Amino acid sequence: MIELVAELSRGPVFLAGEALECVVTVTNPLSPTATSASSEALAWASAQIHCQFHASESRVALPPPDSSQPDVQPESQTVFLPHRGERGQCILSTPPKILFCDLRLDPGESKSYSYSEVLPVEGPPSFRGQSVKYVYKLTIGCQRVNCPITLLRVPLRVLVLTGFQDALFPQDEAVAPSSPFLEEEEVGRKDSRLAELAGEFLMAATSRRSLYLYNISDGRGKVGTFGIFKSVYRLGEDVIGTLNLGEGTVACLQFSVSLQTEETVQPEYQRRRGASGAASVSHVTHARHQESCLHTTRTSFSLPIPLSSTPGFCTAIGEALHGY
Repeated sequence: MIELVAELSRGPVFLAGEALECVVTVTNPLSPTATSASSEALAWASAQIHCQFHASESRVALPPPDSSQPDVQPESQTVFLPHRGERGQCILSTPPKILFCDLRLDPGESKSYSYSEVLPVEGPPSFRGQSVKYVYKLTIGCQRVNCPITLLRVPLRVLVLTGFQDALFPQDEAVAPSSPFLEEEEVGRKDSRLAELAGEFLMAATSRRSLYLYNISDGRGKVGTFGIFKSVYRLGEDVIGTLNLGEGTVACLQFSVSLQTEETVQPEYQRRRGASGAASVSHVTHARHQESCLHTTRTSFSLPIPLSSTPGFCTAIGEALHGY
């Protein structure tokens, strides 16, 4: 028996373009004093990051897979396929990296190996919607001699900042020769600079304030004016707004404001449409404010944006946006 433990040094949440660092520890848990204690021989271990795409069959019509390029030996138990047995399609993967070969562990002995990989910037963010799902995982494969491959999957959350690529890879950055002795230090500097640039990018995008006003009316006239103070927010922020009913000619007894994710499938991939032929849209509500407002002239609301939600994005299949 072999124990395989993977530890992410900085947690499971990453920004696209960051370097993932993982320490993989392999242990022979048998006590050296046990009568049945014996050495364990491992042929190899390898690691790879991949993104699985899954679409709802009732909502999304995908083209048939390309049968001219089947997986290499899909039924073989000796080939490292990180997405083996996973739902959906593997749409993105990093090159596999070998952690070790021909390892022998005596009872009670353990060895640790470091794995590092930069998360691709061209992929979608982690997202679990009603129509599509994008799931990232770090998969570690290990094979004992004369045994099938064992897979250990570590779930990851990847965030993508739309429009951040230009800041991440400036065109005028000088190309300098690299040294293998400075590689670890260079990765640390790049990650530190990436976090700094991301913070500056978010601050610039979310600090712009401007009053956005929307008139609310029905068939009898104006009910009131709905206002918010900006249109771009960070995860974890509160959406603060106002409702002015003093200028309305129609009485309002109660109002409700919801913060939702709106998920839309591109027309060419839609399985079904609405009754009028319009594209079907699904919503997920994250927060709601409801208030009785009879004889109220002006009131306000605050809706927290959960840290677990996904920033707005768009792919070839569909898009997800936040709204209220």
